[in-house]
Amino acid sequence: MAPHQQTATKPDTTNTDPGDDQARGNCCPLYHEAVELVGRRWTGAILRVLMDGPLRFSEIASAIPELSDRLLSERMKELEARGMVQRTVIPGPPLRVQYELSTMGSELEPALAELQRWARRWLGDHTPAG
Repeated sequence: MAPHQQTATKPDTTNTDPGDDQARGNCCPLYHEAVELVGRRWTGAILRVLMDGPLRFSEIASAIPELSDRLLSERMKELEARGMVQRTVIPGPPLRVQYELSTMGSELEPALAELQRWARRWLGDHTPAG
């Protein structure tokens, strides 16, 4: 090997202390899981719409017209299973189902609001920097 070349070594990741991940610049597995969960297709939009309060399925669908009913149903089941959304059946007639953010889901509001501000600033009507 030439003197100016160096071999790259992968940092030791055997320590499971989450504080160490940040100190070394490694991606925390919980952070990655959260980003993947919220970043799933249409999930962020659903959570954003529910930040304004409880809605019925049809109201969520109307608020996100590009989202198919099939995919909305799938995402709502996932969010409910993860504990981010609460589903409430309202006795009828007619029988109605209402969805709202759980405490867990509501605690995402500051992060989602900040992401929305960032998007308006950087993804709005301007030419990308390059």
